[in-house]
Amino acid sequence: MDRNPSPPPPSRDEERDGEVAGGDCIGSTVYSKHWLLGVLSWLVQIVSPENTTSSSDDEEQQMELDEEKENEICRVWDMSMDEDVALFLQEFNAPDIFMGVLAKSKCPRLREICVGILGNMACFQEICVSISSHKNLGQMLLHCLYDSDPPTLLETSRLLLTCLSQTEVASVWVERIREHPGIYDNICFIMSSSTNADLLVKVGEVVDKLFDLDEKLMLEWIRNGAAQAVDQPHEDSEEQPVFRIVPCVLEAVKQVCSENPEGLDVYVHILQLLTTVDDGIQAIVQGPDTGKDTWNFLFDLVCHILCQSDDPPIILQEQKTVLASVFSVLSAIYASRAEQEYLKVEKVDLPLIDSLIRVLQNMEHCQKKTENSAESNTEETEKSDLTQDDFHLKILKDISCEFLSNIFQALTKETVAQGLKEGQLSKEKCSSAFQNLLPFYSLVVEDFIKILHEVDKALANDLEESFPSLKVHT
Repeated sequence: MDRNPSPPPPSRDEERDGEVAGGDCIGSTVYSKHWLLGVLSWLVQIVSPENTTSSSDDEEQQMELDEEKENEICRVWDMSMDEDVALFLQEFNAPDIFMGVLAKSKCPRLREICVGILGNMACFQEICVSISSHKNLGQMLLHCLYDSDPPTLLETSRLLLTCLSQTEVASVWVERIREHPGIYDNICFIMSSSTNADLLVKVGEVVDKLFDLDEKLMLEWIRNGAAQAVDQPHEDSEEQPVFRIVPCVLEAVKQVCSENPEGLDVYVHILQLLTTVDDGIQAIVQGPDTGKDTWNFLFDLVCHILCQSDDPPIILQEQKTVLASVFSVLSAIYASRAEQEYLKVEKVDLPLIDSLIRVLQNMEHCQKKTENSAESNTEETEKSDLTQDDFHLKILKDISCEFLSNIFQALTKETVAQGLKEGQLSKEKCSSAFQNLLPFYSLVVEDFIKILHEVDKALANDLEESFPSLKVHT
């Protein structure tokens, strides 16, 4: 779970003077109870009725935060990463004070910091449960998703992700979000229009977590965009734009692709989750240009960016999860090949075969390296990490083999001849493909060998010699 980055450290003189001596310390820290309560009192005062009913000049001042006060409240933000401090804040009803700030303050920086402190506090399970059970605070925090201030949106997203990651309270937040359909539009707006990579990644993580936790909510969001499109067919009107989940996710992933590899992984995984339900596949494939745009973007990733021939084989360890998601989505779109002209017109089979076989070859290298490491390592933690690597590589292998078998089934005599000429179906690559496809996809390999006999009989015979089981059936 994420915690807020520490702000630039202010002077520690106050912590070293006599104030923090004796019983004034918070728990086992050197932080002063008296000082912290003073900051909380100041927060109470700035949102008190006499301070919120002021002139327009005063309102303009309320939009900004005094530098000294900002340093103080930032120190609280920093301190709240300590469990003793977080519990102390909880004991003195700091969440209620922050809720008051969020309800009444017009200062974006102060709102951001208050949400950030709550996000740090929520990292501790007991406090997270307490914050989540506070209905009014929960509603106020969700309302922060409508904020126009990117830093506040970022901290709100961090907080939501933290709460959604706690199994005890995740369902509470999912249900609250379901009860606020406007959140869908605001999240889609952020994904489709923001250029803030950090914000896009965090919002993506929230969406990914929501879809992973609750398929029903995912279906509602998929259908929400479709229903709006029917109700508002003319998007050139002055009415609110129609947000469809797939184009918004695609816009966000294009924005973060070059800046943040983590964000790429998150958004491609959202697309993969969408393909786990029929409505999601249809939303990708049948939307206006959505299928083609999604295909072209992911096709370019695996054919020209990820796991290329000049990359070291070990690169697969870094890219295994994103590659699994990309191939999974491409495979789902490829299954609609008969209905989609862009999959017929463009020559997609051979480049994909080349990419899939390269991934499988690199996987063999990684698995050998893992086996060697397992033999030389004795520490339990290292063995555990190796097992986790094996798990993710196995997922990638299963997805790659299934996708490769589907492409093999669609190969024609002309495509095989072209593949032999251009090198995508060399003896080495065919051998690697067979080694991974057999025995689970033996019928697919046998059909391929039959075509190969017509195109290059000598190569077909060589492959049959290397894989004797094929001779029985061909």
